[in-house]
Amino acid sequence: MAFGRNAGGVDVGTEVPVLPGAPLLGSLHDLKSDSLGTYLRAQQRRGDVVRVSAGPPGMRADLYCVFSPEGVQQVLASQAANFRKDNSFYQEVRESFGNGLLTSQDEDYLRQRRLVQPLFTRRRVDGYAGAVAAETASVVAAWEEAVDGVVDVSDEMTHLALRAVARILFGTDVEATADVVARCFPVITDYVLRRGYSPANIPRHWPTPGNRRAAAAMDELYGVCDQIIEQRRRAGADAPGDDASVGQASAGGAPAEGASVEEASGEDLLTLLAAARSSDDGEFDAAELRDQVLIFLLAGHETTATSLCFALHLLSRHPEQQDRAREEITRVLGDRTPQASDLDRLPYLSQVVKEAMRLYPAAPVIGRKAVAATRIGEHAIPAGADVILAPWVTHRHPEHWPDPDRFDPERFTPEAEAGRPRYAWYPFGGGPRACIGQHFSMLESVVALAMILRAYSFEAVDTEIPVAAGITLRTEGPARCRVRRLAR
Repeated sequence: MAFGRNAGGVDVGTEVPVLPGAPLLGSLHDLKSDSLGTYLRAQQRRGDVVRVSAGPPGMRADLYCVFSPEGVQQVLASQAANFRKDNSFYQEVRESFGNGLLTSQDEDYLRQRRLVQPLFTRRRVDGYAGAVAAETASVVAAWEEAVDGVVDVSDEMTHLALRAVARILFGTDVEATADVVARCFPVITDYVLRRGYSPANIPRHWPTPGNRRAAAAMDELYGVCDQIIEQRRRAGADAPGDDASVGQASAGGAPAEGASVEEASGEDLLTLLAAARSSDDGEFDAAELRDQVLIFLLAGHETTATSLCFALHLLSRHPEQQDRAREEITRVLGDRTPQASDLDRLPYLSQVVKEAMRLYPAAPVIGRKAVAATRIGEHAIPAGADVILAPWVTHRHPEHWPDPDRFDPERFTPEAEAGRPRYAWYPFGGGPRACIGQHFSMLESVVALAMILRAYSFEAVDTEIPVAAGITLRTEGPARCRVRRLAR
């Protein structure tokens, strides 16, 4: 049936089908207990655009879920200006982790992106391979002491990814920051999740135990970042880093037009961020620098840790694919340390990473708010609607992924990729707000996996890993594998 017209008199489509829920609370319990499963059922039962209602009368929230690649493209790319990061969840992330690239909007976002973009060209990012390799070598060595040869790849890959991004960001201050981040991030992210998904919240300044714990964690995290930023400001653009391989990041890639970045060997990313400036956009002040650092820490370690964890766990359950990946690694690398130039020489390993990202996308759910009434497919999305995109669901869409729960890296051969819609797979988002660090994530994942798989074979101890949607995808239990050191 016709649903209506927008302010311009344009027909915006038919009413969106509703996922049936409980009479009083709708789908509230289902979303709280298993949001990913709820969104998957919504697509299977009601189609590619579904309304999910949750909450008691008077406090009920309507979520307009969009699952088709074409609809996702509309929200993220072709009509991105109509879908903003204005929902309560992003506001909670903004208040806890600052107004950096992930959370900023409008001119704030455009200015930040222009200042930061020169630091994330492919040539610059390739210079970070040495830092990733150094941290991976430490993990490989430590596993020789694993009790009974069993490691939890979720914990281990979180540790590895955090150390790698902290080394790249902070250089010689990696030791001072990694422990603080590891201790404070879980407290803050849990706090954000509780508040972001609650229909009503008490003020943050009220002295409740939860507020006080979160405030203490934020104070400690902000304090160590502010201290290092102040040191960089005093030292100026010539502050040394800890590792020549990290400094290579400042040696490649031309700055974007109008931007100027000091390019001295040995600089960490924070030093380069502090030096980023242009005549139009100025430079970051200390608070803005801290916001960028916090977002890079959040997005730069939790997302890659998820991809590494599930790539290893999937290979531990599929020995044939594990052997094929290892054969490619051994043939291409021999005994040498992988470099950025090896990324294109390890196509099957890259396919493994992409398939792990398909089945376990680090950002399984993405939220937006519609500015104006919009038509997606044949359905009407009203102005002000909360819009949900779910890579977790679209990555399993049966129209584009036959036998969608099966692990099959062959889905990502160049020929197979060319035959699918652009947004059938979008672990890095898309459109004007696509993740600035997607090349770094692929580089880190391939370099780390190449070194780990060359050193160890893997067999799953925990064959199933329950997961849930947090700020990023999170494991709800151990992801243990039995590792065996391979002959050198």
